[in-house]
Amino acid sequence: MPSTPNSGPAVSIDNLSKRYGRTLALDGISFDVRDREFFALLGPNGAGKTTLLHILCTILRPDSGTALVGGFDVVRQSLAARRRLGIVFQEPSLDDRLTVRENLELHGLVFGVPRALRRQRIEKMLELVELTDLSDKPARTLSSGMKRRLEIARALIHDSEIILFDEPTAGLDAQSRERIWSYVRTLRSERKITVLVTTHYIDEVEGCDRVCVVDQGKLLALDTPDALKRDHCRQVLRVVPKSDDHRQEILNRYADHLEGEEGESILLSSSDSLVEAVLAEYGTRLRSLSIDTPSLEAVFLSLTGRELRDQAAGPRERTLAFGRRGGEHTR
Repeated sequence: MPSTPNSGPAVSIDNLSKRYGRTLALDGISFDVRDREFFALLGPNGAGKTTLLHILCTILRPDSGTALVGGFDVVRQSLAARRRLGIVFQEPSLDDRLTVRENLELHGLVFGVPRALRRQRIEKMLELVELTDLSDKPARTLSSGMKRRLEIARALIHDSEIILFDEPTAGLDAQSRERIWSYVRTLRSERKITVLVTTHYIDEVEGCDRVCVVDQGKLLALDTPDALKRDHCRQVLRVVPKSDDHRQEILNRYADHLEGEEGESILLSSSDSLVEAVLAEYGTRLRSLSIDTPSLEAVFLSLTGRELRDQAAGPRERTLAFGRRGGEHTR
């Protein structure tokens, strides 16, 4: 597939902006996704994640800034950029009238995959996503989870180097979500691909190489999950005294470490030495003692002042959220 570029980051975003009327969906965002990295965009619905992916897969043009996929500019070299992508849309984009196998066959034909290689890959991908026994069933008969698995298989039929997942597990049950990520981990290992995923599910980004936190079109933080927790949150010691007298003693004694109170709990900024000190001095006067470790949910709260929640997308973003059912074939 080559045609030069692709030395450097798999995806490069530089000062990218996009506006819908008065709404600024992307506000000068810049970051790189490294080759073979598992990279996550974490933020609530309406944060600009889908808009960014639309630009990367050449459905939308940015108002300003540049985006490179595999070293190719998504505006000036859109066809070359597109051929390096496998895309799993947020909204279903299968042809429900075709069978499972026919959907994969059509995708391979569109991307010019040679017949022998196409048939080989179809069998391999059907096996990977556990749809071999359903290969002759119409796509419309599949459950939501099965359809998402078929879309993952379809994204890998051609020589895609970079896979874009836009909220791939939205609306799926916990078991289906885990299976989806199991397939993704297998694909990364076997195909040595770069994965860029958008999600608002905190638990889905814990295993990523790096996480980019976005909100209201802005990039708020970018680092590994552990580094984000370390830099934006503190470990908290949660202490529940046995009596009000003991409670007041602890409040007075550790006033400099006080983070707040929550019900019966006293929250103290934690460290190994503080835990040892509290246990040594008040161990027998405590009902319980526990440590609240930092979480990515807490990171988001720290950065935005509000919880990461499933917000409704704006009307313009809902319209564009892969509402083009034929968009799959325009890649």
